Amino acid sequence: MVDYLRILLDARFARMEERGASAVEYGLLIAGIAAVIVAVVMVLGGVIKGAFTATCDSMSTGAAC
Repeated sequence: MVDYLRILLDARFARMEERGASAVEYGLLIAGIAAVIVAVVMVLGGVIKGAFTATCDSMSTGAAC
């Protein structure tokens, strides 16, 4: 009976360790995605701003496409 309880406790602790590792992995994944988004915005920010500015200017002057 004692061996059975020891096996159950060991299995429970093993599952808890896996949960912690997966939480860390998800955190690293989210941090990586956030870093990629920031890098893309920094690189393409000027291009996107220029496109919106050109569109706004053409709309305010009434220019036809």
